[in-house]
This record gives sequence, C-alpha cells and structure tokens, in this order.
Amino acid sequence: MILNQDAIVRQLENLPHLDTDSAKRTIAREANLTKPAGSLGRLEELSSWCAACQGRYPPRLENMEILVFAGNHGVTEQGVSAFPPTVTRQMVANFADGGAAINQLAEIQGAKLSVIDLELDRPTANFTVASAMSTEELASAFGTGYDALNEEADVLVVGEMGIGNTTSAAALSCALFGGRPADWTGPGTGLDAAGVAVKTRAVAAAMKFHGKNLDNPLEALKRVGGREMAAMAGVVLSARCSGIPVILDGFVATAAVAVLERTVCGALDHCVPGHLSSEPGHRLLLNKLGKEPLLDLGMGLGEASGGAVALGLLRCAVAAHNGMATFEEAAVSRGN
Repeated sequence: MILNQDAIVRQLENLPHLDTDSAKRTIAREANLTKPAGSLGRLEELSSWCAACQGRYPPRLENMEILVFAGNHGVTEQGVSAFPPTVTRQMVANFADGGAAINQLAEIQGAKLSVIDLELDRPTANFTVASAMSTEELASAFGTGYDALNEEADVLVVGEMGIGNTTSAAALSCALFGGRPADWTGPGTGLDAAGVAVKTRAVAAAMKFHGKNLDNPLEALKRVGGREMAAMAGVVLSARCSGIPVILDGFVATAAVAVLERTVCGALDHCVPGHLSSEPGHRLLLNKLGKEPLLDLGMGLGEASGGAVALGLLRCAVAAHNGMATFEEAAVSRGN
C-alpha cells in the first residue's frame, strides 16, 4: 500500500479506540487472584493493557512477531558514525544467517523474526543539505511498513538496523520536540566526544536548513528521517488498526513512531517502550511522550534486541493473569 501524507493523517484521525471493557474484565479478575492486591506491580498493568489493545478477554500471546527494518542514510557523509554504511548490509546478512543477538533473543522468546531491507544500495539523501526522502519515497517506505504486518500476530516488537540512524533519530526528535541539538545527540555506535560534536553539528545544520518545514511531523520524517524509520511508523499505525499491541525497541524506533503521536494525540496508546536505551536522547524522548520503559539494562544495540527482552515480561504478565486461580477457585482465604 502506498500511503501519502494526507492518507496517513486520515487514518490517524480515525483510529480505533482501545477496548476498555476487556481492560476492565482483566482488572476485575486481577483483584481476585491469589496474591495481595498490586503485588505483581507493572505486570498487572501489562495484562490489562494487552487485553485492551487486542480487544478481547483474556489476552493471549500465541503468535509473536519481531520486525526489523534496515535502511541506509546519506548523512553518514558527514562522518557521524564510527562504522561505514556497508555494515548495514553486512548485518542484514548476519541476521539471515542467524548470527545476530536478535536471532538468539527471538528464538528464546518463541517469536518469529523477519528482517526487511529498504533499498540499502540507495541511501537517503544527506539531510544537512537536502530532504532525506522525496514525497514518493516517504510514501513507499511507510507503505512497505504498513503492509509488513501479520494481522494474525498477537503482539509485535519493532526495531531497526541502519548505520547513521541515531543521527536521524536525534534530528527527528529535535524537530518534533524542540530543544538544543546537543540534547538529543549521543555516541551511537561508539563515537568519542569529538565524534558526538560532529554529529551534533550535523543535527544543527539540518534544523537550520529545513527550518519551518519541520513543523509538520510527517514532513519532518520525510526531511530528516530514514526509510526504515518511515517503515516502522507505517507498521505501528497498521498494528493499531488491527488491534495488535506493540513493544518498541530503543531511541530510533521511538523517534520514528513519535511522528504519529505528534500528529494525533493517543496514536501510541497501543505501544509500550521495551527498554531505556543507553543513547541519552531516549530518556528525554520518552519523557516527552509520557511513557515509562519496562527495562533499563544499559542496552544500545538496536535491532529490536531490547524490545525482544521486554517481550518476556509481557509473556510473564499474560501467563500469570491467565493461569492463576482466584481465591474462590483455589479455596484460599483472603484474610481480614
């Protein structure tokens, strides 16, 4: 499906609501399970959130999908990464061979992993001097993501691979939420202080070059984002329309889908951040979105790795809720 900006906005303005009845049923049973009230903490919240997103009770997690989108970025011409763009394709090959971290994490979680590359041999333009994508390129990448969704999935984990994409994430976050470029930039794949300064200057140059054109969230995605970022936004919108909860990976994935929230408030109600990235801009971005990560493990790998680890928490939440007995079922006294 090719989705232009007007079509994307129309979908966002007509999003299905989360199912409050399913959430209420989950909460009501949770209160009667054989444990002190609230003793499972955020796991209790996760089970009711999952039911609300899926629009059914009880929630279930039989089909778990992990999607990793890969793209290359012209801004690497500015020296913003410690690795060359060729590493993106090499890592995609590593995914296919089963040799990456995400392969092991997907297997242990029992999730299906799919990797989708978006024209790796044709990087986006250098966004310090041009729009990263044309209108047509944005629509195509967004549509690729939208169509990548397996509508039979019970949960989706979204991540990425792309040398230079933390620079795009920093620029997009700065465009969406303001602040200084330095607030959003970090070491990415291992830059030293001098490298981070180069990266910060690239983000500042983009803000100056594109100016007021960045005020529109989707236009900002086109101008300073990447194809894999547009695809992540597309699949997350598709998941909302299909009643599928989403676990987001780190900084890049969160920046990509923040475009949806900045277009229509509440567009990310079906999303939870899997973890807090080691990239410093991620905490600021989550604060702007009003979202709390499930984990803080100092991870900064990308490739949906943090989201895949967090998937285990959601599995625990649903298993505990669905499998535990109530006080009445187990003939356990509630006490005073």
